[in-house]
Amino acid sequence: MTERSKFMTLVDALRRQIEELPVGAPVPSERALAAESGVSRMTARRALDELTREGRLVREVGRGSFVARPAVSLPLHLTGFTEDMAARDIAASSRVLRLAEEPADTPTAAALGLPDGAPVVRLDRVRLADGRPMAIERTALDADVVPGLAEVDFSTASLYRVLEVRYGIVFDAGEQTIRAGIIDPEAARELEVEAGSAVLELLRVSGAGGRSIERTVSTYPGDRFELSARIAPVTAPGSAVRSALRARS
Repeated sequence: MTERSKFMTLVDALRRQIEELPVGAPVPSERALAAESGVSRMTARRALDELTREGRLVREVGRGSFVARPAVSLPLHLTGFTEDMAARDIAASSRVLRLAEEPADTPTAAALGLPDGAPVVRLDRVRLADGRPMAIERTALDADVVPGLAEVDFSTASLYRVLEVRYGIVFDAGEQTIRAGIIDPEAARELEVEAGSAVLELLRVSGAGGRSIERTVSTYPGDRFELSARIAPVTAPGSAVRSALRARS
């Protein structure tokens, strides 16, 4: 058996083992894996690295490797966090940091096609999955089309659901930009990560009927998420690239 075959066999065996273990359970060290499976320590290390890359393991310096929480895939499409979590039987909730009508700053006004200082509803939330902080979303909406939105309790309410039921707004178009960043101290406290940690920022502008209504900046801890994409066969112009943000933790 080639070293490559040994590597793949070991990775497959570890995947099966991990599926039977609880979150946080330790897995054998590279030394133990090498001894048990008859592969080199380098191959055992590569197997652990591969499963860490897949988000199945978390490795802690000086302690070893442990079973990670199952991955949560967050598709980059026009649904909200609440709907995405509900599809995975995960309870979504929010800790509202800010909810008020205020003048639009220049980036928000430009994104929504408004003059500087036009009224927008600002909604900043820590998004929670089964009570665990997963992201911070900072949303601004054109206040003219959502009167009274600042009165809604968004600790449990879905923004997209409220927009549909209360205002008849269903987003039918949007543009999303993904960029890397460094988290600020305040956001780090909210997400329970170290200040200065790497984050992924998703900047989304969504609209309906040809009018931009929402601008949202979502911040995700970089060590908990990875961006993956499924590329459709190139058989016709406009073939789609479907992307997803996958939670590692």
